[in-house]
Amino acid sequence: MNKTDPICGMQGHIKAHNHYFCSQYCIKKYEKQHKIKYCLSCDIKGGHHPWYKERLYVVSLLTLLLIGLSYFIPVLNRLYSAFTDYLKIIWWAILLGLFIGGIIDHFIPKEYISKVLANHNKSTIFYAVGFGFLMSACSHGILTIAIQLYKKGASVAAVVAFLLASPWANLPITILLFGLFGLKALYIIFSAVIIAIITGLIFQVLDKKNLIEKNPHTVNLSKEFSIKKDIKKRFKNFKFSIKDLIGILNGAWSLAKMVVWWILIGMILAAFARAFVPHEFFMRYMGASLLGLVITLVFATVIEVCSEGSSPLAFEIFKQTGALGNSFVFLLAGVATDYTEIGLIWSNIGKKAAIFLPVITVPQVVLLGYLFNAFF
Repeated sequence: MNKTDPICGMQGHIKAHNHYFCSQYCIKKYEKQHKIKYCLSCDIKGGHHPWYKERLYVVSLLTLLLIGLSYFIPVLNRLYSAFTDYLKIIWWAILLGLFIGGIIDHFIPKEYISKVLANHNKSTIFYAVGFGFLMSACSHGILTIAIQLYKKGASVAAVVAFLLASPWANLPITILLFGLFGLKALYIIFSAVIIAIITGLIFQVLDKKNLIEKNPHTVNLSKEFSIKKDIKKRFKNFKFSIKDLIGILNGAWSLAKMVVWWILIGMILAAFARAFVPHEFFMRYMGASLLGLVITLVFATVIEVCSEGSSPLAFEIFKQTGALGNSFVFLLAGVATDYTEIGLIWSNIGKKAAIFLPVITVPQVVLLGYLFNAFF
């Protein structure tokens, strides 16, 4: 039997209703969708998921243990400081992303996402990039929203374009980059949008040729279906209640169990790099050369945690070396090669899509970085 959860698309392990589910939340949602009042399968042995098999709990416990030890062991104190600094920077983005994901889960039907972002038209990619521009969260906050859009039926190409555009083309980061780089920020933001569009269009071609995974959550709609009319029908007599708040929080919690453990792993690895790799090393080996670009690419892969945290360091690289291309590679390649992002795509969408993401985006980023160093 296929062990893919019919609700969220993750690998299931709890057997119920002739399917395998990843959590009790997905079982309840399946029952609600299919109007099943009682789940006998949930009461049998093995129907409940032990906490020690839940990745979020295990990774959270190990993280707390490691950070706790680093607080008391002098040689590891820098790890504690680095991790807490990152936590201060991105905690709000993670919570915001989970909350928006919960709202999407509770209020937005699959039909809406399928109507706008599931098509294979070129305009779909532009819509996805546009939605990314409207998001006010960094890369890790965006991850939770993107996976929720995927669960609602958005095409893989649209999800990838949304992921690439959001961290560097959204309004708050636009303002931050202008404050740091001045008018040169235009090159970074415009290039981020172009890369997102090109990559999304390439993913559409890969999708048509069946070279990447299909989204099993897409809903087939008639041409007569109207989002505007459906919204009027649904919310004609709508009144927000405590049940809606509970529904939002349940959706956010389900999403948290899917993505937060990946984010914690990314934060730990980034904290190690920040704590034990000398700052002078970055400045010495990140000059305006092809070798400097390659070294910057390697460190961007390891260090990137969030757009707000990466921007000041990228500006410091530019200030010390004068290499705008290196700063650009540090910012953009960090998103394109981020192990958290690739890991989430691998586990939620598929390994082909996860592999193609850096294969397609990294050459574009390095080429533009080289041109920036040559002409600016």
